[in-house]
Amino acid sequence: MLDVRRMQVLHAVITSGSVTAAAAHLGYTPSAISQQVSALEKETGMQLLERVGRGVAPTAAGLLLTQYTATIRQHLAEAETALADLRAGRTGRLSLRYFASVGPTLLAPALAQVRREHPGVAIDPKLADPDDALSEVERGDADLAVVVKRPAEPHHQGIRVIHLLDDAYQAVLPTGHPLAGRRVVDLTDLAGEPWVGSEPPGPCLTPITEACAASGFSPDYVTKSEDYTTAQAFVAAGLGVALIPRLGLTARHPGIVIRRVRRPEPIRAIHAVVRITALDQPALRTLLAALKDSRRR
Repeated sequence: MLDVRRMQVLHAVITSGSVTAAAAHLGYTPSAISQQVSALEKETGMQLLERVGRGVAPTAAGLLLTQYTATIRQHLAEAETALADLRAGRTGRLSLRYFASVGPTLLAPALAQVRREHPGVAIDPKLADPDDALSEVERGDADLAVVVKRPAEPHHQGIRVIHLLDDAYQAVLPTGHPLAGRRVVDLTDLAGEPWVGSEPPGPCLTPITEACAASGFSPDYVTKSEDYTTAQAFVAAGLGVALIPRLGLTARHPGIVIRRVRRPEPIRAIHAVVRITALDQPALRTLLAALKDSRRR
């Protein structure tokens, strides 16, 4: 493989017309320039320069290499510009994964902030199962994922886990329910009630299951829905009560009341998981800051 630096030395000799002029331009000694050209001639197996008067001129092989060197120099300059744009956050691609209830509440305003500050960065958000989202970040298929993560879960090599917020579950009751008049509901007050399931098996159901177990009961699910809008409608229809996280209650059904739960209060911990190498991207750092800011709104 030809040495690009030696090709650049040859280019300097040919464009300046002499070894001495090239040495002055590059800050080398004339002997160092001659050594570089000689080494390049050994690599190519051809003579690259010939003496013309007091200077030098390229042979056919030297002229050919000089033409390619000019192209290489142009590509290197373009690469440096592209890297500078990427480093400054003017270009690039940001791939992220999220789950449904954080889309309108956390993600939408955060992505709007990224768009304002980095309009040249392509953003690729995709809805994903929390377990799949974490795997995609580990494989490098995504730069960031918003997931529900338990404190006991191990951290993965090359991944940084950043806590965003604790999302408390709320009691969702029909408007005429006997507990609707209370401001706060003890979890044990719901022990004998029929329940509407609002979470599929996984990290979002675990806080409910564990909190109920700590209160000495297991919920009696009479029906289930894996989306919060339908679960609210089931509750409003009198099918049962439900626990739904605060972020899942932005659009409220008129036939329900929502009350805080205590003793204990089920909480799901929402985190951003990020590939450490992706933190070099200014747009990703902006997204993280915006996600943290969105939680306070």
